[in-house]
Amino acid sequence: MESKIAVVAIIVSDISAVERVNSLLHQYGEYIIGRLGLPYKEKKVNVISVVMDAPQEIINGLSGKLGMVNGVSSKVLTTK
Repeated sequence: MESKIAVVAIIVSDISAVERVNSLLHQYGEYIIGRLGLPYKEKKVNVISVVMDAPQEIINGLSGKLGMVNGVSSKVLTTK
């Protein structure tokens, strides 16, 4: 399978979802190159950027699972 570089942008607006998000990121850890998390306390959200090197279906799998978590939204930007 062809590997792609992707950035997964995640916004966590429900603090109770943080543990589930971290669990999912751990499950996909072998594909994660780097991660940057920023708590924005004034707006009560956490913003996370995850850089991955993985096949498209793996990237989509993570994004889809994140999107099913209440209080979490995610978007993906990939290389061609």
